[in-house]
Amino acid sequence: MDNFKCKNCSNPCKIFECLQNDLDLDKEDLRDDMVKSIYHKAEEISEVTVSKNSSKQYMLDTRLDNLFTSKFTGYPIMFILLGLIFWITIAGANVPSSILADMFFFIEDKITNVFMYLNAPNWLHGILVLGVYRTLAWVVSVMLPPMAIFFPCFTLLEDLGYLPRVAFNLDRLFKKAGAHGKQALTMTMGFGCNAAGIIACRIIDSPRERLIAMITNNFVPCNGRFPTLIMISSIFIGAVVSSTYSSLFASFFVAFLVVIGILITLLVSWGLSKTMLKGVPSSFTLELPSYRKPKIGHIIYTSLIDRTIFVLSRAIVVAIPAGLVTWILANINVGDQSILALFASNLDPFARLIGLDGFILMAFILGLPANEIVLPILIMSYMSEGAMLELDSLQAMGDLFRANGWTTLTALNVMLFSLLHFPCGTTLWTMKKECGSVKWTMVATLIPTTIAIITCFIVTQVAHILF
Repeated sequence: MDNFKCKNCSNPCKIFECLQNDLDLDKEDLRDDMVKSIYHKAEEISEVTVSKNSSKQYMLDTRLDNLFTSKFTGYPIMFILLGLIFWITIAGANVPSSILADMFFFIEDKITNVFMYLNAPNWLHGILVLGVYRTLAWVVSVMLPPMAIFFPCFTLLEDLGYLPRVAFNLDRLFKKAGAHGKQALTMTMGFGCNAAGIIACRIIDSPRERLIAMITNNFVPCNGRFPTLIMISSIFIGAVVSSTYSSLFASFFVAFLVVIGILITLLVSWGLSKTMLKGVPSSFTLELPSYRKPKIGHIIYTSLIDRTIFVLSRAIVVAIPAGLVTWILANINVGDQSILALFASNLDPFARLIGLDGFILMAFILGLPANEIVLPILIMSYMSEGAMLELDSLQAMGDLFRANGWTTLTALNVMLFSLLHFPCGTTLWTMKKECGSVKWTMVATLIPTTIAIITCFIVTQVAHILF
């Protein structure tokens, strides 16, 4: 390579192509070789010219990187850390959720007394208290504790400098899928919020690779879907083993679902890069930051203010009209059925094919504004009175679902559908703003929805054949 000389070219791109043809190398191999060569040369220069004040810290970083980014230990450690975070979340959220539920429904009784004292009409009490207030109470009491535990744990990993190592580990896989390595970074942003993940795709220069990252960002569960996955896994998957290990088993099952989401991301990225968005993946160099002591103040502010309060406030803003509309749909009858039940009965035959029921499918459709409200809508839909139950525990929620015909297979399909289905309204709106295309926004809606339906259909039919 040192002796190569392109006499006829002055353009760097042409020189690159001539070099590639002259050496008969694959584009990716040549690019990788050049990057490795530059990196090793920089390392040699650094060792000779740079003096390190803290050699112990440098050695510690090197040893930790050898462990966290190893081909053999990197992925198992990622899976175990994710499972431990979910376990801490599941084990720690039950008691505060129950306390919050008791407090909110105590307040509801007082509000109801005020309505009775004022002799307010039943429909007004139904809309404002049984519709709007109960939805808000449920969203806050069930969502706040898991988020208040999950986000600090996740932010701690981020503050320690571990998340860039996750991106480093996944970079090779994204490259093989025909996508950009930076997609791993945008994907980790999607764990917080898919809309934020899509905005983060701006760091990818190539329009083709940026579109792939946007379309597939939805396959990692966001804040709005984690509570659904965690709660249903706690109720049904955890019940498969003895109570001693139920929380741990449910936690690692959620981590397993996240791995499925990542695999689907890679598979769809590969499919898009070979069909609708053909092209050669561009390379990039990821500089791993040093490990650092976590800043407690920063973790508390970021996890509680920037994430927990932000997500919860968004859920509340969406839950108010959603609770009102859902209560109206559940309490206005056409013939002998409510409007909600009528829609659900029409959806039921198709929903049964994919292991769900009409009410579950209806809840996902009505939950388009925000994934956080899917479970509240579903619970309200199952109520014969057309209002939400005063659920004070996961046990009460499990009893309600089982009374409406849920099995472990139903729970599995609900979790898969929640993981893979269409993005929420905020994410779609962000996608449209970022890519400026209705066509690609529709593609980002149809691909995950189709995959969710096909996956649930296969799981259901295979389960029926085997059992």
